[in-house]
Amino acid sequence: MIRARRARTDDQEIIRLIKQELIPLSYTASPRDAQTIRELSKRISDGVSLVHSRTRRSLPTGFIHFYIRGDLLLYDLLVVHPQHRGKQIGTTLMNQAETQGRQNGAKIARLFVDQSNPRAQRLYARLGFQTVRYYSDLRCYEMLKALV
Repeated sequence: MIRARRARTDDQEIIRLIKQELIPLSYTASPRDAQTIRELSKRISDGVSLVHSRTRRSLPTGFIHFYIRGDLLLYDLLVVHPQHRGKQIGTTLMNQAETQGRQNGAKIARLFVDQSNPRAQRLYARLGFQTVRYYSDLRCYEMLKALV
């Protein structure tokens, strides 16, 4: 099921997933960077965070965080627990965010994906995103998708 993030019960697991699954893929962040870790709670409190979980009260098996700014849907974070990958959870979360974006007037979806994360790159390409730029200093790709 997809539901809204509940900070009190979800954030500890969401932050653990980010630290273990996303940060190691990033060229610019380290799991030992205390400031980055401290800022995660603030970061996911801004914008929209959706959670995939087995039941309403169970821990997240995946989550997505995004912003809607005018006609732009900006994907920020997507993590699926390793034991739950290959079950369309990431696709479902992306589709739900896209639906909310469209409902709020977004015409373009934008995301950045680390060079070291080819699995995510393939997912985004399958969902219709196109690479528009590579940032060598960040070692990441910018990808866009029209929502109209």
